[in-house]
Amino acid sequence: MPHRHRHHRAVGAAVAATAALLVAGLSGSASAGTAPAGAAPTAAETLRTDAAPPALLKAMQRDLGLDRRQAERRLVNEAEAGATAGRLRAALGGDFAGAWVRGAESGTLTVATTDAGDVAAIEARGAEAKVVRHSLADLDAAKARLDTAAAGLNTADAPVWYVDTRTNSVVVEAIRPAAARSLLTAAGVDGSLAHVKNRAERPRTFYDLRGGEAYYINNSSRCSIGFPITKGTQQGFATAGHCGRAGSSTTGANRVAQGTFQGSVFPGRDMAWVATNSSWTATPYVLGAGGQNVQVTGSTASPVGASVCRSGSTTGWHCGTVTQLNTSVTYQEGTISPVTRTTVCAEPGDSGGSFISGSQAQGVTSGGSGDCRTGGETFFQPINALLQNYGLTLKTTGDDGGGDDGGEEPGGTWAAGTVYQPGDTVTYGGATFRCLQGHQAYAGWEPPNVPALWQRV
Repeated sequence: MPHRHRHHRAVGAAVAATAALLVAGLSGSASAGTAPAGAAPTAAETLRTDAAPPALLKAMQRDLGLDRRQAERRLVNEAEAGATAGRLRAALGGDFAGAWVRGAESGTLTVATTDAGDVAAIEARGAEAKVVRHSLADLDAAKARLDTAAAGLNTADAPVWYVDTRTNSVVVEAIRPAAARSLLTAAGVDGSLAHVKNRAERPRTFYDLRGGEAYYINNSSRCSIGFPITKGTQQGFATAGHCGRAGSSTTGANRVAQGTFQGSVFPGRDMAWVATNSSWTATPYVLGAGGQNVQVTGSTASPVGASVCRSGSTTGWHCGTVTQLNTSVTYQEGTISPVTRTTVCAEPGDSGGSFISGSQAQGVTSGGSGDCRTGGETFFQPINALLQNYGLTLKTTGDDGGGDDGGEEPGGTWAAGTVYQPGDTVTYGGATFRCLQGHQAYAGWEPPNVPALWQRV
């Protein structure tokens, strides 16, 4: 059809226009994280994979069965894969059906499409192509119908549902299959889109004790600092909404008066932030193993299959992989959506704590099932949605804490402190750019400077 021919020409042009931006192949050459002098920075350089501290690398080695070099290569490859997937998502448009990485070093990126005519364009970017029936937009729409239907049902026996790009389906995990069928029927989701899986455990929240670094709510229950933030000149931290309500007071691990919950959402979402008093200073770090500081340099969201590590004072550092992005989970208190599902274990006391990939903040611990002795799963509230909801700025290495003023940069609409999602467009310096990967913008990450995050259109 003429429409399809025009589409392929557009895909080819987009691939050709961005081919020069791919500095390293996904298999990882020795120079994958280093650009030639004067060249645009690689994705690994933009996302500071070299900032990964020894504690995080050691946890990756232990939990993912890697040696140190493999852990370092995995972070580089995941950064490059995220950028490549973002460019292909923009090029394929409505055909795009998701992307994921696999392999010990995340050396293989797979990009799914609904059109076999896109295969050459995908392979030209160094990725494997998979032709599937349903687009990501179709899967997300079906997931949204499940979310709507769940509001009127008791989903305790079908507590988890998500978009699974690797199987090109919407999956409902159920303790009783009849509960899954009821949810699918109420949502009007076609059987060709859906898949039901059995599960034995009900997810739960982890808010009894502490996580990344402990804090106490109303001198009673204990939770975890997620990520230090600023809101204008006010300092504070992001955490889980189920840890406390607006107005609740907090004290630090040292039992010194700390701050007050300013906003909290739970259920529905699982997000909150605490404004701290002048005795506390926001730092760009997460507490690592042995008290080491883990640097936070941004909040670029990782793709399915990527490595992710969690800091928790109950169980320490544990790592795993991202299994699904657009997930809904039902706890005893209600349903949370969307959260990211991982293979990382957690236990009571880890709630609210930090999920991080390399040096990129991912989210705050919400809940899960299992434990760190027998294995389990954990869900996290994505950090970018939390930052956007409350107008917060993530504290990062080298920032000045004043990035959320929302002001326009000269000559364009791009603004530091803004949270951007894939597909968003901005102008900067007289040119238009499209966002490739979700992130919060910072000074130094202007669109022309970070081709891993922005594509000129």
